[in-house]
Amino acid sequence: MTAEREILLVPHLFRESNIASAARAAEMLQEAGITVRLLEQEQMDAIETHPVLSGLTRAAADDNAALGCELVLVLGGDGTFLRAAEHARAQDIPVLGVNLGHVGFLAEGDAESLEESVRQVVDKTYRVVDRMTIDVAVIDQEGQVVGTDWALNECSVENLDRTRVLDATLEVDFRPVSSFGCDGVLVATPTGSTAYAFSAGGPVMWPELDALLVVPNNAHALFAKPLVVSPRSTVAVESEHTTSSAMAVMDGFRRIPVPPGSRVEVSRGSRPVRWVRLDDKPFTDRLVDKFRLPVSGWRGPRTGRGVRGVDA
Repeated sequence: MTAEREILLVPHLFRESNIASAARAAEMLQEAGITVRLLEQEQMDAIETHPVLSGLTRAAADDNAALGCELVLVLGGDGTFLRAAEHARAQDIPVLGVNLGHVGFLAEGDAESLEESVRQVVDKTYRVVDRMTIDVAVIDQEGQVVGTDWALNECSVENLDRTRVLDATLEVDFRPVSSFGCDGVLVATPTGSTAYAFSAGGPVMWPELDALLVVPNNAHALFAKPLVVSPRSTVAVESEHTTSSAMAVMDGFRRIPVPPGSRVEVSRGSRPVRWVRLDDKPFTDRLVDKFRLPVSGWRGPRTGRGVRGVDA
Protein backbone atom coordinates (compact mmCIF):
# COMPACT_ATOMS: atom_id res chain seq x y z
CA MET A 1 0.00 0.00 0.00
CA THR A 2 1.41 3.40 -1.02
CA ALA A 3 1.77 5.86 1.83
CA GLU A 4 -0.15 9.12 1.52
CA ARG A 5 2.03 12.00 0.42
CA GLU A 6 1.79 15.36 2.13
CA ILE A 7 3.65 18.65 1.60
CA LEU A 8 3.87 21.74 3.78
CA LEU A 9 3.26 24.87 1.69
CA VAL A 10 4.86 28.08 2.95
CA PRO A 11 3.89 31.01 0.71
CA HIS A 12 4.59 34.72 1.16
CA LEU A 13 1.08 36.16 1.17
CA PHE A 14 1.74 39.89 1.01
CA ARG A 15 1.12 40.21 -2.75
CA GLU A 16 -1.81 39.15 -4.93
CA SER A 17 0.54 37.52 -7.43
CA ASN A 18 2.03 35.39 -4.65
CA ILE A 19 -1.41 34.21 -3.58
CA ALA A 20 -2.17 33.21 -7.17
CA SER A 21 1.13 31.29 -7.36
CA ALA A 22 0.41 29.50 -4.08
CA ALA A 23 -3.04 28.52 -5.32
CA ARG A 24 -1.65 27.15 -8.58
CA ALA A 25 0.99 25.10 -6.73
CA ALA A 26 -1.65 23.72 -4.35
CA GLU A 27 -3.93 22.80 -7.26
CA MET A 28 -1.17 20.92 -9.07
CA LEU A 29 -0.19 18.99 -5.96
CA GLN A 30 -3.78 18.08 -5.13
CA GLU A 31 -4.42 16.96 -8.73
CA ALA A 32 -1.49 14.58 -8.27
CA GLY A 33 -3.08 13.12 -5.14
CA ILE A 34 -0.77 14.94 -2.71
CA THR A 35 -2.24 16.49 0.45
CA VAL A 36 -1.25 20.13 0.95
CA ARG A 37 -0.84 21.60 4.42
CA LEU A 38 -0.64 25.42 4.73
CA LEU A 39 1.57 27.10 7.33
CA GLU A 40 -0.21 29.57 9.60
CA GLN A 41 1.30 33.06 9.33
CA GLU A 42 0.47 36.75 9.17
CA GLN A 43 -1.86 37.99 6.43
CA MET A 44 -4.05 34.86 6.57
CA ASP A 45 -7.05 37.19 6.20
CA ALA A 46 -6.05 37.65 2.57
CA ILE A 47 -6.95 34.03 1.77
CA GLU A 48 -9.94 33.39 4.04
CA THR A 49 -12.33 33.43 1.07
CA HIS A 50 -9.91 32.10 -1.55
CA PRO A 51 -11.48 29.16 -3.42
CA VAL A 52 -8.34 27.01 -3.16
CA LEU A 53 -6.21 28.17 -0.24
CA SER A 54 -9.04 28.65 2.26
CA GLY A 55 -9.82 24.93 2.13
CA LEU A 56 -6.32 23.73 3.00
CA THR A 57 -5.50 22.24 6.38
CA ARG A 58 -3.61 24.78 8.53
CA ALA A 59 -0.46 24.02 10.49
CA ALA A 60 0.67 26.07 13.48
CA ALA A 61 4.11 27.61 13.02
CA ASP A 62 5.96 25.36 15.48
CA ASP A 63 8.42 22.45 15.32
CA ASN A 64 5.60 20.06 14.37
CA ALA A 65 4.36 22.11 11.43
CA ALA A 66 5.93 19.70 8.91
CA LEU A 67 5.41 16.50 10.92
CA GLY A 68 4.64 13.65 8.53
CA CYS A 69 5.40 15.73 5.40
CA GLU A 70 7.86 14.65 2.73
CA LEU A 71 8.95 18.17 1.82
CA VAL A 72 8.50 21.88 2.60
CA LEU A 73 7.67 23.99 -0.47
CA VAL A 74 8.48 27.69 -0.08
CA LEU A 75 7.04 30.37 -2.37
CA GLY A 76 8.63 33.73 -1.65
CA GLY A 77 11.98 35.39 -1.11
CA ASP A 78 14.99 34.52 1.03
CA GLY A 79 13.31 35.70 4.25
CA THR A 80 10.40 33.34 3.70
CA PHE A 81 12.84 30.53 2.87
CA LEU A 82 14.85 31.04 6.07
CA ARG A 83 11.72 30.87 8.21
CA ALA A 84 10.48 27.79 6.38
CA ALA A 85 13.85 26.06 6.71
CA GLU A 86 13.31 26.05 10.47
CA HIS A 87 10.25 23.81 10.06
CA ALA A 88 11.99 21.52 7.56
CA ARG A 89 15.05 21.13 9.78
CA ALA A 90 12.90 20.32 12.82
CA GLN A 91 11.56 17.23 10.99
CA ASP A 92 14.77 16.51 9.02
CA ILE A 93 12.98 16.78 5.66
CA PRO A 94 14.00 18.65 2.48
CA VAL A 95 13.06 22.24 1.71
CA LEU A 96 12.55 23.68 -1.78
CA GLY A 97 12.41 27.39 -2.53
CA VAL A 98 10.71 29.04 -5.50
CA ASN A 99 11.60 32.72 -5.64
CA LEU A 100 8.75 35.20 -5.80
CA GLY A 101 10.81 38.00 -4.27
CA HIS A 102 13.84 39.97 -5.44
CA VAL A 103 17.27 38.31 -5.48
CA GLY A 104 16.13 34.96 -4.11
CA PHE A 105 19.61 33.51 -3.70
CA LEU A 106 18.31 30.55 -1.70
CA ALA A 107 15.65 29.52 -4.21
CA GLU A 108 15.97 26.79 -6.84
CA GLY A 109 13.14 28.03 -9.06
CA ASP A 110 11.39 31.29 -9.88
CA ALA A 111 7.90 32.48 -10.77
CA GLU A 112 8.37 31.59 -14.44
CA SER A 113 9.42 28.01 -13.62
CA LEU A 114 6.85 27.44 -10.85
CA GLU A 115 4.86 24.76 -12.65
CA GLU A 116 7.98 22.87 -13.72
CA SER A 117 9.29 23.00 -10.14
CA VAL A 118 6.02 21.58 -8.81
CA ARG A 119 6.05 18.85 -11.47
CA GLN A 120 9.51 17.81 -10.30
CA VAL A 121 8.18 17.58 -6.76
CA VAL A 122 5.25 15.46 -7.92
CA ASP A 123 7.53 13.17 -9.96
CA LYS A 124 10.29 13.20 -7.30
CA THR A 125 12.83 14.11 -9.99
CA TYR A 126 14.98 16.16 -7.68
CA ARG A 127 17.96 15.47 -5.51
CA VAL A 128 18.74 16.48 -1.94
CA VAL A 129 22.01 17.90 -0.62
CA ASP A 130 22.97 18.88 2.92
CA ARG A 131 23.74 22.52 3.69
CA MET A 132 25.90 23.25 6.71
CA THR A 133 24.36 25.11 9.66
CA ILE A 134 25.79 26.66 12.83
CA ASP A 135 24.86 26.20 16.48
CA VAL A 136 24.96 29.27 18.73
CA ALA A 137 25.19 29.61 22.51
CA VAL A 138 25.24 32.82 24.56
CA ILE A 139 26.96 32.48 27.94
CA ASP A 140 26.97 35.22 30.60
CA GLN A 141 29.76 36.37 32.95
CA GLU A 142 28.86 33.71 35.50
CA GLY A 143 29.10 30.94 32.93
CA GLN A 144 25.33 30.48 32.72
CA VAL A 145 23.80 29.76 29.34
CA VAL A 146 21.52 32.66 28.39
CA GLY A 147 20.17 30.88 25.32
CA THR A 148 20.95 28.59 22.42
CA ASP A 149 19.82 28.56 18.79
CA TRP A 150 20.98 27.73 15.27
CA ALA A 151 21.30 29.41 11.86
CA LEU A 152 21.48 28.49 8.20
CA ASN A 153 22.96 31.79 7.02
CA GLU A 154 24.64 33.56 9.91
CA CYS A 155 24.78 34.64 13.52
CA SER A 156 25.16 38.40 13.75
CA VAL A 157 26.35 39.79 17.08
CA GLU A 158 25.02 43.36 17.00
CA ASN A 159 25.68 46.36 19.22
CA LEU A 160 22.46 47.77 20.70
CA ASP A 161 23.87 51.19 21.66
CA ARG A 162 24.62 53.19 18.51
CA THR A 163 26.18 56.02 20.55
CA ARG A 164 29.23 53.85 21.28
CA VAL A 165 31.09 50.87 19.89
CA LEU A 166 30.82 47.31 21.13
CA ASP A 167 34.13 46.39 22.77
CA ALA A 168 34.78 42.76 21.93
CA THR A 169 37.47 40.12 21.57
CA LEU A 170 37.37 37.63 18.73
CA GLU A 171 38.39 34.11 19.70
CA VAL A 172 39.04 31.00 17.59
CA ASP A 173 39.55 27.56 19.15
CA PHE A 174 39.48 29.09 22.64
CA ARG A 175 42.44 31.38 21.89
CA PRO A 176 42.22 35.19 21.43
CA VAL A 177 42.72 36.58 17.92
CA SER A 178 42.09 40.31 18.27
CA SER A 179 40.27 42.86 20.42
CA PHE A 180 38.50 45.86 18.89
CA GLY A 181 35.58 48.22 19.04
CA CYS A 182 32.94 47.44 16.43
CA ASP A 183 29.30 47.50 15.44
CA GLY A 184 29.33 43.73 15.72
CA VAL A 185 30.74 40.48 14.35
CA LEU A 186 29.21 38.05 11.85
CA VAL A 187 29.82 34.32 11.84
CA ALA A 188 28.42 32.77 8.67
CA THR A 189 28.16 29.49 6.82
CA PRO A 190 29.13 29.12 3.15
CA THR A 191 25.41 29.42 2.33
CA GLY A 192 25.27 32.69 4.27
CA SER A 193 28.40 34.10 2.66
CA THR A 194 26.29 35.73 -0.09
CA ALA A 195 23.98 37.43 2.43
CA TYR A 196 24.76 39.84 5.30
CA ALA A 197 28.40 38.71 5.49
CA PHE A 198 28.88 39.63 1.82
CA SER A 199 27.43 43.10 2.42
CA ALA A 200 29.83 43.52 5.36
CA GLY A 201 32.86 42.80 3.13
CA GLY A 202 33.21 39.04 3.42
CA PRO A 203 34.14 36.72 0.53
CA VAL A 204 31.78 34.46 -1.40
CA MET A 205 32.22 30.81 -0.41
CA TRP A 206 31.01 27.93 -2.56
CA PRO A 207 28.28 26.04 -0.66
CA GLU A 208 30.07 22.69 -1.09
CA LEU A 209 32.84 24.05 1.12
CA ASP A 210 32.78 23.17 4.83
CA ALA A 211 34.08 26.19 6.75
CA LEU A 212 33.09 29.03 9.07
CA LEU A 213 33.33 32.64 7.89
CA VAL A 214 34.06 35.38 10.44
CA VAL A 215 33.49 39.02 9.42
CA PRO A 216 34.02 41.92 11.86
CA ASN A 217 31.37 44.56 11.18
CA ASN A 218 32.75 48.12 11.00
CA ALA A 219 35.57 47.28 13.39
CA HIS A 220 37.84 50.13 14.53
CA ALA A 221 41.09 48.17 14.23
CA LEU A 222 44.12 47.69 11.98
CA PHE A 223 43.45 43.96 11.78
CA ALA A 224 39.78 43.42 11.08
CA LYS A 225 39.83 41.31 7.95
CA PRO A 226 37.41 38.43 7.32
CA LEU A 227 38.65 35.02 8.42
CA VAL A 228 37.81 31.59 7.00
CA VAL A 229 38.32 28.94 9.66
CA SER A 230 37.97 25.20 9.97
CA PRO A 231 34.45 23.75 10.33
CA ARG A 232 35.81 21.94 13.39
CA SER A 233 36.71 25.25 15.05
CA THR A 234 34.72 27.06 17.71
CA VAL A 235 34.42 30.80 17.12
CA ALA A 236 33.58 33.08 20.04
CA VAL A 237 32.85 36.78 20.39
CA GLU A 238 33.47 37.95 23.94
CA SER A 239 32.16 41.36 25.02
CA GLU A 240 33.82 43.48 27.70
CA HIS A 241 31.92 43.73 30.97
CA THR A 242 31.97 47.56 30.71
CA THR A 243 30.63 47.72 27.15
CA SER A 244 27.07 48.03 25.89
CA SER A 245 24.52 45.27 25.55
CA ALA A 246 24.33 43.37 22.30
CA MET A 247 22.03 40.97 20.52
CA ALA A 248 22.82 37.68 18.76
CA VAL A 249 20.57 37.54 15.69
CA MET A 250 20.24 34.25 13.81
CA ASP A 251 19.18 34.46 10.16
CA GLY A 252 17.75 37.91 10.75
CA PHE A 253 14.82 36.94 12.98
CA ARG A 254 15.73 34.66 15.90
CA ARG A 255 17.31 36.61 18.76
CA ILE A 256 19.21 36.01 22.02
CA PRO A 257 20.21 38.95 24.29
CA VAL A 258 23.95 39.34 24.91
CA PRO A 259 24.50 41.16 28.24
CA PRO A 260 27.81 42.99 28.83
CA GLY A 261 30.58 40.55 29.68
CA SER A 262 28.94 37.67 27.85
CA ARG A 263 30.34 35.46 25.11
CA VAL A 264 28.71 34.11 21.98
CA GLU A 265 30.05 30.71 20.95
CA VAL A 266 29.47 29.45 17.40
CA SER A 267 30.29 26.00 16.05
CA ARG A 268 29.24 23.73 13.22
CA GLY A 269 25.58 22.78 13.50
CA SER A 270 24.59 19.37 14.79
CA ARG A 271 21.97 19.04 12.03
CA PRO A 272 22.19 20.34 8.45
CA VAL A 273 19.35 21.71 6.35
CA ARG A 274 18.33 19.24 3.64
CA TRP A 275 18.22 21.29 0.45
CA VAL A 276 16.36 20.37 -2.73
CA ARG A 277 18.26 20.78 -6.01
CA LEU A 278 16.27 20.78 -9.24
CA ASP A 279 19.24 20.77 -11.64
CA ASP A 280 22.98 20.18 -11.80
CA LYS A 281 24.04 23.72 -12.69
CA PRO A 282 27.20 24.83 -10.86
CA PHE A 283 27.11 27.50 -8.18
CA THR A 284 29.11 29.75 -10.51
CA ASP A 285 26.09 30.12 -12.79
CA ARG A 286 23.86 31.07 -9.88
CA LEU A 287 26.38 33.63 -8.65
CA VAL A 288 26.60 35.28 -12.08
CA ASP A 289 22.83 35.21 -12.56
CA LYS A 290 21.78 36.50 -9.13
CA PHE A 291 24.41 39.26 -8.93
CA ARG A 292 24.13 40.02 -12.66
CA LEU A 293 27.89 39.84 -13.02
CA PRO A 294 29.42 40.95 -16.35
CA VAL A 295 30.96 38.02 -18.24
CA SER A 296 31.12 39.44 -21.76
CA GLY A 297 34.36 38.48 -23.52
CA TRP A 298 34.61 35.08 -21.83
CA ARG A 299 35.72 32.43 -24.31
CA GLY A 300 35.98 29.35 -22.09
CA PRO A 301 38.49 26.48 -22.36
CA ARG A 302 39.72 25.53 -25.81
CA THR A 303 38.20 22.31 -27.17
CA GLY A 304 40.49 19.33 -26.72
CA ARG A 305 42.76 21.13 -24.27
CA GLY A 306 43.28 20.15 -20.68
CA VAL A 307 44.35 22.08 -17.63
CA ARG A 308 46.85 24.89 -18.33
CA GLY A 309 46.89 24.19 -22.05
CA VAL A 310 48.13 20.61 -21.82
CA ASP A 311 46.56 18.27 -24.39
CA ALA A 312 43.69 16.35 -22.81
